[in-house]
Amino acid sequence: MSKVIISTLYDSDVFKMACRQFDKAADAINLPENLRDRTKYPKRCLAVALPIRRDDGSISVFEGYRVQHNLSTGPSKGGIRYHQNVTIGEVAALAMWMSWKCSLVGLPYGGAKGGVVVDPRELSDGELERLSRRYMQEMVNFLGPHVDVPAPDVGTNERVMAWMMDTYSNHVGHIEPSIVTGKPISVGGSQGRREATGAGVAYLATRYLEDLGLSPASSTVAVQGFGNVGSEAALAFENYGVKVIALSDYTGGVYNPNGINVRKAVAYVRSQKVLRDLPDAEPITNEQLLELPCTVLAPCALERVITEANASKLRCRVLAEGANGPTTNSADRIIDERGDIELIPDVLCNSGGVVVSYFEWIQNLQNYYWDRDEVMKKLYAILDKARESVEYQKRKLKFSRRLAALTLGIQRVADAKAARGLFP
Repeated sequence: MSKVIISTLYDSDVFKMACRQFDKAADAINLPENLRDRTKYPKRCLAVALPIRRDDGSISVFEGYRVQHNLSTGPSKGGIRYHQNVTIGEVAALAMWMSWKCSLVGLPYGGAKGGVVVDPRELSDGELERLSRRYMQEMVNFLGPHVDVPAPDVGTNERVMAWMMDTYSNHVGHIEPSIVTGKPISVGGSQGRREATGAGVAYLATRYLEDLGLSPASSTVAVQGFGNVGSEAALAFENYGVKVIALSDYTGGVYNPNGINVRKAVAYVRSQKVLRDLPDAEPITNEQLLELPCTVLAPCALERVITEANASKLRCRVLAEGANGPTTNSADRIIDERGDIELIPDVLCNSGGVVVSYFEWIQNLQNYYWDRDEVMKKLYAILDKARESVEYQKRKLKFSRRLAALTLGIQRVADAKAARGLFP
């Protein structure tokens, strides 16, 4: 990795945050100096121009990225996000976190991430399809079922994955469903994949509630973000009997201390496209949602929403990080010092999505498919095992839960790099 590229990555606050997390974890486990940069920095950063023809006949050029952080433990794995604020540094940070996440839960993957600088809401369906196909076409020489396997992320969904799978399949001359995960069931998707991340967030949060002696029926949850992860997490919390008192999307939030009917909220958003003006709830801001009194706070949108400015104002008992990197380094320190919040770090809390993506990839390679009950049973078993390993590391080394999770993930990646050595 050249010094010029590293300098560019460090222009991103998110990348600097991920690197500070790494440095702290590496120091905590005395990671040898000759492994630090190899483990920390991405193996490959790609930037591509994506020209597409708009519906009016004009041409627009979008910027796309793919960062493959680690290929030492298997093909790299990670989503592709479409968002107007995407940067190469943000994508590199997300790829780094994917490496630790996959390693922590025991998947034979390295971390990767992709992104396109675009607001997908401003594209027609036809323009969105052309952009998605163009992205895959530009990346096709760097992806593959045993090289790098994309998935959905913020601003993308199973339909986008189907277009990308079709584009790759046309390139290689045969259908290749294992090139992406998060696809529709009709073209090789897995049962349970759509809800996996959100369901995993709710499952782990309720396990920690049990540890605290709190029943779901006596608990409340506020969910920031109502995309795939947030909406599925809210539905899962509702199914566990936890009262959902607040929800939000990019337009703001809604609050009802007596509870919000999540299924009605999902139907409302399907019809109106946004949560704003949801009946039987009062409007609040995203910032106000984070500071509501609740048993569980689940930030499920973008990174860096819990900061030094609001960390001392949180009034939750459990902080379940459904998003990647929602808590800044300075906020982490404040939460640690408070000692009254059980924080479930992102690399554990939202790992359900990549776990079921792994299941989908296996099913595609074998051309043998499982029912939903089998998928969810296997998912919860992996989450329980990862949780137990984090709690053991936390007790043994007297670490915070985030540091325990990160050190486990980082150590396993570093061990793989050390075992493989250096190719001449």
